[in-house]
Amino acid sequence: MGIELDDTPQFQQYAHPEKFVSAAWLSARLGVPGLKVVESDEDAFLYDIGHIPGAVRIDWKRDLNDLSCATLSTARRSPSSCVPAASAGTTPWWSTATPPTGGRPIPPGCSSCSATRMCACSTAAVAMRGWARSAIDVVCRAYPRSDYRLVEREDAPFRSFAGELLKQKPTQLIDARPAPAYLGEDSNAASIAAPSLRQGHIPGAVNVPWGRSVFPNARFRPLEDIRAIYEDFDKDAETVVYCQLGESYSHTWYVLKHILGFTNVALYDGSWAEWGNMVRMPVAKGAGEHASAGAGSSGVAGE
Repeated sequence: MGIELDDTPQFQQYAHPEKFVSAAWLSARLGVPGLKVVESDEDAFLYDIGHIPGAVRIDWKRDLNDLSCATLSTARRSPSSCVPAASAGTTPWWSTATPPTGGRPIPPGCSSCSATRMCACSTAAVAMRGWARSAIDVVCRAYPRSDYRLVEREDAPFRSFAGELLKQKPTQLIDARPAPAYLGEDSNAASIAAPSLRQGHIPGAVNVPWGRSVFPNARFRPLEDIRAIYEDFDKDAETVVYCQLGESYSHTWYVLKHILGFTNVALYDGSWAEWGNMVRMPVAKGAGEHASAGAGSSGVAGE
């Protein structure tokens, strides 16, 4: 018998309510057989300071990235810490405890959760913020490896690459970074985690910062507000999302895919960290003629 889904009314309005759980739902089910909690932080050491009891850690830099080409891992290996979350018969829930980044906490849990879809793990969900800091665990437990067999990865529905974008621009290209980065006017560009030699955006991209979908405390805004943000986009058209390094775009992907029900949305894996450092790549600055959809009269969707 499977674990019942979270019936929170807010989630029931979403296109895929099974992809969300509340802190209250999770706290009432910790330790239930078949449930695994996985924590993915921007700073992996936060797990050592304190985490949801029983949670295992996924280090997004070590476990999910191929550092030789700055892209998602080929998943031919399975760190012992993450195997239980993908074991047959379990349902992993990704916690999103992260430090503030640019004024709001960006949930790497969305990035980690989206990565599992390429490996045929369809039962992952993201836990909403609100976990009581008093109910934390500082014990780093070791879990035995499972006999989970890795399936052949399927990138095509979820990932897009620079060569593909150069060859043919998708119908809808969304830049999820803050407006100054999109405009090429970011005064702190050199201090970010993955700085680029050039500033601006991919020609034809529309700027919709990821943070528009959440309140300052990182909780999702009401569904009608999120729909209004993306009202000028076609949910069935080919859509590609990118940001600077990969955290912000995964949040936008999660919103489009699981809240609004977009049917054809992919991630440009390299994002601006790749595009802005490659030779002879076209770069646009300013609002541009294509930056009006869903962005208001100025053509730039600010946070």
